[in-house]
Amino acid sequence: MQLTKNSIETMAGPSEWFTGTVYIDTVTRPSGRSRLQASSVHFIPGARTAWHTHPNGQTIYVTEGVGLAQRRGGPIEVIRPGDRVFFEPGEDHWHGAAPTRFMTHLALLQVDDEGNSATWGDHVTDEEYAASPAID
Repeated sequence: MQLTKNSIETMAGPSEWFTGTVYIDTVTRPSGRSRLQASSVHFIPGARTAWHTHPNGQTIYVTEGVGLAQRRGGPIEVIRPGDRVFFEPGEDHWHGAAPTRFMTHLALLQVDDEGNSATWGDHVTDEEYAASPAID
């Protein structure tokens, strides 16, 4: 058993990866033989990721608020607490908060053999984001 006391500070999400204000708390990082990476990601209303992919896929688990998620070419889905979304390896996608709600999710993934967790692309445009359905 290994117990790690909480000593990691909250970091602001890099503007290369996000539109709007996002905060990230690391839950775990790959170490030893484990390739697991997990973060608690906090989005203010309207904040979202850029388009991106993961070499081994990604699961997000919504813990609070209301969010949006979309795979390239698919509909924008409304996501709520308790919802889980799995993005296939290499599937281009984005996720973030609804326009009028905060959203927090756990992001769970395994890094590849070189330690890479994601490949980041273009920012989701305001027009793409505005195509989201009503959250009511």
